[in-house]
Amino acid sequence: MKEIQDKLWAIGGGKGGVGKSVVSIMIGSTLARQGKKVILVDADLGGSNLHTLAGIKYPVYTLADFIQRKVENLEEVLMDTAVENMKLICGADDILGIANPKSTQKTRIFNHLTTLEADYILLDLGAGTSFTSMDFFLYAPNKIVVLTPQITSIQNAYGFIKASMYRALNQHFRKDPQARELIKMASAAVDGESIDSLDKLKEAFMALEDNQAEELNTFIKDLRIKIIVNMVRNVRERNVGQIVSTVARNYLCLELENLGIIEYDKILSQSINNMAPFLQEQRDSIAATSFYDIVCTLLEEDEKTEKLSLQMTAPGTGSF
Repeated sequence: MKEIQDKLWAIGGGKGGVGKSVVSIMIGSTLARQGKKVILVDADLGGSNLHTLAGIKYPVYTLADFIQRKVENLEEVLMDTAVENMKLICGADDILGIANPKSTQKTRIFNHLTTLEADYILLDLGAGTSFTSMDFFLYAPNKIVVLTPQITSIQNAYGFIKASMYRALNQHFRKDPQARELIKMASAAVDGESIDSLDKLKEAFMALEDNQAEELNTFIKDLRIKIIVNMVRNVRERNVGQIVSTVARNYLCLELENLGIIEYDKILSQSINNMAPFLQEQRDSIAATSFYDIVCTLLEEDEKTEKLSLQMTAPGTGSF
């Protein structure tokens, strides 16, 4: 089985209604059909619905059972789905406090996720910039943000990426009061203030000791985020991903990767209420082709990463 850095993927977004859960389950089912062992985790603890899409009306176990220690291991809440090789951990939205688990509860979830036997673990996150959603997003080594061509979705996706990045910076530099104060100024700045962009934050970090500026640059470079534009209807909307990437590069110094687009598909849209049969039938559709292309890209990247890892650990490469 893969190491956690290769198998754990968080799928988030800044706005509800962008089709994030459908994207999660479609990527999961497409990977499963390629022979990969997939676990979907409904991490939208305030409004879970992934089990409904998977055709499970009344989950026997949910993530809430694990959080409340009714079961000791995440493996105990795994449920089979209609798709071979794809299992599901259902979320829960009917218990007070579950939507905002304590830090110790989130840490316990993270620790147990690393023990699950799977090739891919996909975390379907709640919409918006709640601390819980951002913490799940930041914990996963592989990050995907889903958006649509709507202007509100574009703005919210950028807002989610920005908020997540600054939360990550706050956590990374939590032991340095000066760095945290500068980060706070940058995260809440408006145009015209002394620190209103990442470039200016980098300049301010130059005055700090202990190579903090270099550490900031490295941290931002390593914060790799991919984007998927969903429900694309025309040629003009195909460029939305590039627009978001350009804004992120100019204002956040982030190099986003455009993982692909998903064309609007009437067949998929009409099948939302009957997603499980749609997945079982493996019906051909425009969207299914888009997801296949995205999964092929993921698999190709994983193959390159695996080859590189093998080369670095091979005898004579200087690795320890």
